[in-house]
Amino acid sequence: MINYILQVVLFQVLFLAIYDFFLSKETFFTKNRWYLISTPILSFLIPLIKIPSFQKAVPQEYIVYLPEIFLSPEKAIQKVMQGSNLNDSINYISILFWLGVCFFSILFLMKLGKIINLIKKYKAEQQDDFTLVFIPNQTKAFSFFNYIFLGKEIPFSQQEKIIQHEMVHSKQKHSIDLLFFEFLKIVMWFNPMIYLYQKRITLLHEYISDGIVSKKEAKEIYINNLLSNYFQVENIAFVNQFYKQSLIKKRIIMMTKKQSKKMNQLKYLLLVPVLASMLIYSSCSENSAGDIVESKKELQTRYFEMKEGIETSKGEKETYLDSYFGIGKPEGVEVAYSGLTLNEKSEYDEVMDKIQKSVKSKFSDMYTHKIFKGKNNRKVLATIIDFSKMKRDDDTEIVTETKEASFMTIDKAPTFPGCESGDKDCFSKSVQKHFSRNFDADLPKSLGLTTGRKRVFIGFKIDTEGAIVDVQVRAPHEDIKAEVLSAMSSLPKMIPGEQDGNTVAVKYSIPFTIVVE
Repeated sequence: MINYILQVVLFQVLFLAIYDFFLSKETFFTKNRWYLISTPILSFLIPLIKIPSFQKAVPQEYIVYLPEIFLSPEKAIQKVMQGSNLNDSINYISILFWLGVCFFSILFLMKLGKIINLIKKYKAEQQDDFTLVFIPNQTKAFSFFNYIFLGKEIPFSQQEKIIQHEMVHSKQKHSIDLLFFEFLKIVMWFNPMIYLYQKRITLLHEYISDGIVSKKEAKEIYINNLLSNYFQVENIAFVNQFYKQSLIKKRIIMMTKKQSKKMNQLKYLLLVPVLASMLIYSSCSENSAGDIVESKKELQTRYFEMKEGIETSKGEKETYLDSYFGIGKPEGVEVAYSGLTLNEKSEYDEVMDKIQKSVKSKFSDMYTHKIFKGKNNRKVLATIIDFSKMKRDDDTEIVTETKEASFMTIDKAPTFPGCESGDKDCFSKSVQKHFSRNFDADLPKSLGLTTGRKRVFIGFKIDTEGAIVDVQVRAPHEDIKAEVLSAMSSLPKMIPGEQDGNTVAVKYSIPFTIVVE
């Protein structure tokens, strides 16, 4: 979710930069209004769009993933697991978010209540197209939908021009724009871009009204009237105010500006490469929206297709992926590995790891593995057979390895000393805790590495005797690799896993991130 929010904010920064540098000085007020309304919506939608042709080819490591370890050498080693269950810990970020939502919701309701109170409390005159509300002993002037609020202390000679100005806001429904950003402020109160958007749309509303009203008389007279009045301003973000001192100078500059040339509308074409870049970025993002959405386990549907057609059956276990085996391909659209959720990726890696171990190399050429998304939105791992690529041999047979099993589907997972038998969660946390305690946190900062996150991938296997074997490390520096191997070799002997009553070997992978500051 954090990655999604960061993408939304980044896209809004880019959209506002385009507006400020290329569009804000133009007199295409209506087009600019739609630009400022549509681009925040696009910034929420684009991160959810995943175009397979844009997605990067992700190298597939056919191993089981344990939770990632984060380590910052500038601080003490984070004690990842300390006795208590992390799932039961308080999510302070979530609490802070909802406190902000509640606060800004209350603030919005207070402002709305203030307007309603003004309507009920003071005299209102019903006109043909609007309702005029007079506020005694005030020089305020603002509008909210079809209500125009006018201070009685405003000279009668100036009231007509103010009403004309506010009528433009009313007829063009500018209050809807401001309310739209008020709701965005409630949902994303922590996002500064929403506040900047609201300021720009407010100024643009004044440009639109000034442009229409100033056509009815000489612009010099309208500007003089604007400068000669210093009205009080109602501090309500979603009302259109006739006078706001910080906007006067910009309004006058825009009124005296020559009409923009039609050719300048080509500036809107800048959106084309920007939108394309955003789509590529969001599609190629490692932590895509697909990773955020949790997939659900269901009884696996198995598809088998030979010359007789497709046969369908239900498996006995619940899985994240359905399976297909045959000479054709399942119904649906092919998707990339990066289009899987985290749970689906983990299960896919486990199945592929088992396939790699169970089939002799002479048969590997005749199998193609692809992923499809069916009409029921379930992903299908398809094993497609091409018999023309089969290397025929009189002694050819498929040999199944029975001494390795998947951590996700094994009857009894390996047990870390001190954990309850087969407790996968305790196993994962204990391995991480052991690693954090035994890895030299000061080492990376002495190696001259550039600042930022450095990824290390660790793979190992617990054999049928419970020993840690086949430790493999991929690291940005040989010294880090050696330190990781040292930390992993100090792991205690485990109680091996079991499948169908027999001890089996289980393979793992730990993504490990070092933060170099």
